[in-house]
Order: sequence, then C-alpha cells, then structure tokens
Amino acid sequence: MMARFGTSATPVVCSGTGGDKMSPLITIIEPPGHAMTINCLRSRKLHLDGMVHPDFYRVERTLRDQLSRYPGGAAVCVYYRGECVADLWGGARDVDNTPWTRDTMAPSFSTTKGVAATLLHIYADRGLVDYDAPVARYWPEFAQAGKAEITVRQVLAHQSGLYHIRQMIDHIDRLLDWKHMIAVIERTAPIHEPGTRTGYHGLTFGFLVGEILQRVSGRKFATLVRQELARPLGLDGLFIGAPASAIPRAASLIFPESTRRLSRTSLGSRLESGAAGLSRWLARVGVDTDLASLFDALAPHGVSTFEFGSAQTLRASIPAANGLFTARSLARLYALLANGGELDGVRLLSAQTLHEATQVQPPTGRLAVIPFDMRWRLGYHGVFTTRGTPRRAFGHFGFGGSGAWADPQRQLAVALIVNSGLGSPFGDLRTARISGAALASARRAGSSRGSLSLAGG
Repeated sequence: MMARFGTSATPVVCSGTGGDKMSPLITIIEPPGHAMTINCLRSRKLHLDGMVHPDFYRVERTLRDQLSRYPGGAAVCVYYRGECVADLWGGARDVDNTPWTRDTMAPSFSTTKGVAATLLHIYADRGLVDYDAPVARYWPEFAQAGKAEITVRQVLAHQSGLYHIRQMIDHIDRLLDWKHMIAVIERTAPIHEPGTRTGYHGLTFGFLVGEILQRVSGRKFATLVRQELARPLGLDGLFIGAPASAIPRAASLIFPESTRRLSRTSLGSRLESGAAGLSRWLARVGVDTDLASLFDALAPHGVSTFEFGSAQTLRASIPAANGLFTARSLARLYALLANGGELDGVRLLSAQTLHEATQVQPPTGRLAVIPFDMRWRLGYHGVFTTRGTPRRAFGHFGFGGSGAWADPQRQLAVALIVNSGLGSPFGDLRTARISGAALASARRAGSSRGSLSLAGG
C-alpha cells in the first residue's frame, strides 16, 4: 500500500528560546503513532502531504528533513519502472506561509534546459534536425560573424563559444525580448573557436535551441512545449513561457537574508572577484580553467535586481532559465526518457535517438564557466548524488536547488522543485540528497524478490 501523508496529523509544537520570538505552531504531518525530532524554524508552519511507496520511504524522510531546515517549500516526484512511487509536497509557497499544494509550481532556472533539449530531440527523431548539421541550415542568419560551421551538436554540448552573455546585452531585461536576443546572437562572434572548448551556455543555450526549433516547426517555443510535451503526456505543470492563467499557481522565490544582503551590494563585482580568486586557487592545485568566463556567462548587467519569479519573467520564454514546473510533470517527462522514450503507450522518442542524445560528449580544450567535467550529453549533464554517480543517468539541475533526471538502467526518474535557497547545484545539496535517497530506494526495490507492487493512489 502507498503510505499517505496529510490525512492525519500529529502537531509538533516548538517554542522560542532566548530572544527569538518563534511561531507557536510548527506542524509536521505525521501518521498517528509516529514521533520525530525536528529543527524549529522561526515564524513558519511546516507540512508534508502526498503519497509514497514503502520501498521509497527514504525520499519522504529526506524531504521532511529538508523542509525542516530550509525556508519555503518543495515538491518531489519519483517514477520507478514507469510507475509513480513518490509524489510529495510541503512547506510554504510564499513569505506569508501559504501552504504548498499539490498543484503549486516553482520557477526552476536551468532545470529548464533539459526540457528544451528533449523537445529538440523529438524533432531530430523525426528527421527534421540533424545533430551534425550546421545551425545555419535551419537558421540562415546565424551564419554571420564566423558561425557558419557551428553544428547543432556543438550547441547542445556547450561547445559553440557563445556563452558570453555579459558582452552581448546591455541589461538582463533583454532576456525578456525573444526577437532582440535572436538578433544579438546572430551578429555575435564566438568568444573562441567553436569546438575547441567546452563552456556552459548558462543563459544563451535556450535561445540557440529554441530558435532552431522555431525555424523548423514554424511555431512559438511556448506552443511547442504545450503541444509536443505537455499535451501528449497529460502534464499540467510544464511551462516555458507560462500563460496568465498559470501564474497564480507559481510559488514565490524566497531569498535567505544572506542572499538579500548580497543583492543589496554588487552581485556582479562579487562574482568577478570571487571568480578571479577561485581561478588562482585552482591553478595552484593544478586545475586548468578560466573562471572569469563564469562572470561573463552568468552575470549580465542588472542580474542582482532581476526578478526571475515575476509574472513578466514567467510569461516570457527563456528556455535556459525560466521554466515553471511541478515536480510531477518533470518526473513524468523524465520517466519517459528513463523508459526508452515511451510511457503509458505514448512514444515521443525512438530508443535509437535517445541513445545518441545521451552519449557523453568529451570535453574539448580548457574548460570554461564550470571548472570541471560535467559529462555533458546533448543538452543534459551527468548526475551526482550523495549515494554515488549512476553511470547512465542524465538530466539537468538548476540554480536555486531544483533538478530532474533519468536513469535508464534502473528505469528511475526523479524531480525536485523548490522556492528557496538560491544556490548553485554545487553549493546546494538538496537535489543530490533527494536523488541519493531515490537511488538507494531503487537499488533496494530492484534487489527485492518479485516486482514492485503499487496499490492505492
């Protein structure tokens, strides 16, 4: 049977200590008869709702622990062998402690890239896009400024040399204007010879992939997401360019005090000086990288005051950074990828195309932006967890703590969305811990006698 949470609750009440005034109601949704110790969080109620298969209890425990330690809320969904085995959500969706509900979505930053890449693979599967063809075959104006030979594969593998967003635009608000961004990319020369270096295209990746798709299909990118991904799989929480009707479901981004202090100073100058210092340290220990490129790729002018969670931003299409998702929709999409391109009788990709799309693309030259090998596939990266690195797994994690991935070897798919923390995947281990819990659970379930039996909701 599925273990259900939220149907019966035992309140756990924390009182303040010292000079801090704390909320007298911090409630943990707990099945009757269970006891637990939690870390009290000031002025916040904590709840957890949803369902989980007993074999995946570690996922629920890990999420519960994270909700007790971080402000805001989160949702997790896990598919195993084509079935949903965990669908959990909890915490607060805004600073007023409005409870996170089943349908709450969260801005998910670079988790968006994996969704955009999947869409392109569908068109490659239909023979409408060739990975090794020049981008200019589909987008003729792209050939300007020495880009005529850049291939679709190089774009997907972050090897096109077009990551230097800070040099391309005068203000981050330009990201909201698709036509402007496409015109800028068309006239921009690569910062290095394409194919000679691997450098994470943090904000340009989506426009590169998205414009190829728009040229091939004749449709707007947001429409493609709806018609090619959401509709066939029955996903009600998958948007890159959300309609007005979806915005009320979006959780507000909650910034820790340390992040607010940083934004009140100069995020750009902090990134610049931090990148230079880290680059010098890495050089001393023998790691050859260029962290000044981190600043170039991820800190366009105005980034410290840009509202990634505003309605204006969420309604735009920024296919590298502004996806609005539920964990359930992300996990279902990645479950299709974990199951060879088909789920519940719906096939979006052939096994052959999926195999090619998920082969590791060897890094070329000196690494840029991210100073270590991400094991890039075509639009996805390798997966790291606290329980190991599954060799065949692929997906995309995002700034802020979200992430989604698939492991074809275990037919496992995992998705996490959050609305607080705002850290890189390398400094925020929530996704890695949830992923580790899911991986350990799948290993346990896979080693059990008989097949996984699902009952209940």
